[in-house]
This record gives sequence, structure tokens and C-alpha cells, in this order.
Amino acid sequence: MNFKNILFLLLCLTTLNSCSKWIDVKPSDRLSEDVLFQDASGYLKALNGVYVELANNNLYGRFMTTANIDAMGQYYYISSSTNVFYDYAVFNYTTANTKSGFDNAWKKAYELIANLNVIIEKSGNAPTSKLPNPYYGIVRGEALALRAMLHFDMLRLFGPIWSESNKKTTCIPYVTFSKSEISPLLSSEEVMIKVEEDLNLALELLKENDSIFKEGIKTSASPTSPNDQLFRQYRFNYFAVQSLLARTNLWKGDKANALKNAVSVIQNAKIDGKAIFPFVTLSAAVSPDKPDRVFSTEVIFSLYTILRSNMYDMTFSANLEDFRRLSVNGLNSDFSRINAMYDNANDHRRRVWEAVNVAGKEIVTNQKYKLHTDAPGRYMIPLIRMSEMYLIAAECSENIQEAAQFLNAVRNSRNINNLTPNNPQELKNLITSEYRREFLGEGQIFFFYKRNSAQNIPNNASLVGDKNMSLVNYQVPLPDSEVSLRSKAVQ
Repeated sequence: MNFKNILFLLLCLTTLNSCSKWIDVKPSDRLSEDVLFQDASGYLKALNGVYVELANNNLYGRFMTTANIDAMGQYYYISSSTNVFYDYAVFNYTTANTKSGFDNAWKKAYELIANLNVIIEKSGNAPTSKLPNPYYGIVRGEALALRAMLHFDMLRLFGPIWSESNKKTTCIPYVTFSKSEISPLLSSEEVMIKVEEDLNLALELLKENDSIFKEGIKTSASPTSPNDQLFRQYRFNYFAVQSLLARTNLWKGDKANALKNAVSVIQNAKIDGKAIFPFVTLSAAVSPDKPDRVFSTEVIFSLYTILRSNMYDMTFSANLEDFRRLSVNGLNSDFSRINAMYDNANDHRRRVWEAVNVAGKEIVTNQKYKLHTDAPGRYMIPLIRMSEMYLIAAECSENIQEAAQFLNAVRNSRNINNLTPNNPQELKNLITSEYRREFLGEGQIFFFYKRNSAQNIPNNASLVGDKNMSLVNYQVPLPDSEVSLRSKAVQ
């Protein structure tokens, strides 16, 4: 099967017999229940509608990954207040710009949660003739996992830093029904209980029904694995759920279970001893004409969108007006900020930074999401990758030698040398540096800083060096639309 056919199949993979009608499904805050839920094909179409909308610019298509949240993570040099990302970089959450951005992310997330709740409710508590296994386990399992992921990311953004005192403070709702009712605000602790309940139930359902255990990611159909069970990297597969569970464990300081889940993914995501999500090869990463900039083979969960080039065109392209671009310098060829980020020139993650010539002027820009025709993963938005499991294991291991092995597995996969931390603080510093290099454009570094209550972070206003971070800046206020809605409800 040629690649164009595979891409077309991917768009259709949630149907059993035909892909001609699913595109007519427009996700909204309530799904067309009578039309969709007549057979497994309808359930899969409804679920696919959610996946499509997760790649919306207001969520993981831009705001929560490569643009605004990464600007908050201080990757970029943003010294002018005219830059559209300036207020995010300096944590000014009261401007019309930032309020609108956070409000749109919140609304889209809870709109999709409402859709997922319809799917979960309609799927029932057991397989039926309309939704038999494996489709029951896949649909319900993935929907539960997606509901958990969206709530968790809203908690990470709008909730407080996790601590024994903060975890009791109310922050966001956890919505588990499709009825148009206002759910109460829950504490971080209560939200995390529900997140992990959903993830553990999703694990049980997918363990019995996910084709990934026997056939891996799989890019072509067979009698035992039809079209709708292909491309498991683009679906919330079993290992993606377990990986997210490791991430949530670590958020609340449960290092024992974070280590357990991360190591389980590392050791068990294999078929006949061969890794399902192998680290990218050097040749693929450095290919001159078809570079695998997202290291697609090792991505455990991602979104698929043929509009992914927008992430580059709207954020980094040298053709953008200066005030719309995220830049690592004063819009010139200065590499000092990049040189400070990488400790080894051979690191193939560094290759995403290139000097582009525009009208005779050299501008250094992030090329990670630039479209390269026929390049691996060119329509992929990575959300969970294998390297994170190694870094979680490194952070949670109680043995510093073992931790160093996990850390160096990531470094070796990036074509750079081993390092030997001498104490826990050195290890933590090395892990922090790897997170910054590893998850560029994936929206994780700000949450890493928040989880660790980091008070010394890179400085958006200088090419190199750090700045002091006030801990209150890690919690974004609830959007005005949500506050207003709750105020009206009590009047």
C-alpha cells in the first residue's frame, strides 16, 4: 500500500465498511445521538470526531503544544510587548489576549469532554450487539482515557501546584455526564482520583481488546486486524494509557507507581522482543530531504492532522511578521540561546534549529513542524513519547546508578555521550535539561517546571541566563466565562 493510500485510510480508520460519511459528523457540545449510535461504525465515527477536534488550534493543534504554552515554558526570546506571545511569556493573565486564549482552550476541552461523555454513556457497561468486543473495549477505553487526559491538562494549567495543602483547594470540575448541568468545582486531589479511576478502567478495557499487543502499530489491514484497528500510535492505545498514568502518578508525587508504570511501558511495549516504539534512527533523524523531526517511531500517542504545517506556518515561519513569530533571538542569526540549551553539538534534536535566509537576512527558526514532503510523521502531533518514560524512571528511581542508565538511554538515542551524576541534585539538573531539549514544541516543559515548583527558569527577556519565577504564576485563573457561568447559577 503506498503512502497516499495509507493517509487516506488513516482518515477512515474508524469505520468498518465505508469512510464516506464520518466527515459529516461535526463535533459540538452535544452529539447527534440517534444518527451515530446504531452500530460499531457509528461509535467509531463519533470517537474519531473527538480525535479530529483535539488537533484544533485552541488545543493541541497549537495553543497547548508548540505556541502559547511553550512560550510560557521560556523557550523563546520575547522582549517586546508587541509580540503576540509576550503576555504569556511574562505570565500576565489579565490581558484580553491571554484571557481569550485560555478561555478558548477551556471551552474546547470541555466541549470535547461533553462529547466523550455521550460516547461513554451510549457504550453502556458491557458489550452489546450494537457494540460488540473488541469495539466496545476500544471505544469505551479510549473515550475514558481521553476524558482523563483533557481533565488532567486542565488541572495542570488551571489548578495549583500539587502539595499537601494545595491539593485540598477547589479548582476545576470533573464532568462525567452529558446533561447540561454545572458540575461542582473539585479539589486537585478529587480530580486526580477521578483521572486515575478513568485511566485504570481504560487499561482494563484495552488490555483485552487492543490489537497493539499482537500486531503493534500496524499500517495495513489483515483478517485479524481490520482497517479500524490500524495506526495505534494515533489512538489512545494501551501503552499510551499506562504512560499517561505514569505522568499523572508523578504529578501528585507518587514516585513508586510512576516508576512502576514507566518501567512497565519500557519493558512490555514489545512484540517478540522487538520494541513497538523504538527510538528514532540517526539516519532518519538527520536525513537531508526527509528528516524525521518528531522522531515518529518512538511516539506512543499522537494526533493526526493534514494541517500540521500550520503549527510552523503560524508560529515560526520566517515569512511571518516579526510580532507574530516565536524567535530564539532578536530576529537574526544569533545561536547563543540554542547553544546554551544543548550540551553537545552532535545532539540531533539540535537540528530543528536552522538559519533561514529571507530577503538576504538570516533568521534562526524552529523547523520541527515544517512540512517536508514524504517525511516520516509529517502529519503527526506528538503528545506522549517513549523518552518520557525513561526520564520518569530516571527521576523516580531510588538508585542513582539505575537512574543514570535511564537518563543515558535517552542521551544515547540522541547521539550524545553518557553523563554520571554524583548526587540527586545533579541528577535532577540533568533531567531538567533533557526535558527542555526533548519536548520542544510539545507543551510539556511549563508543566515540568510547575510540578517541580521551579523558581529559577530560563529568561524570556535575555538571550541566555535565568530569571526568578514567582510560584503564583504557575496557576492560571479560571476563565471569565466559567466564573460568570457559576455566578449566574447561584443567583
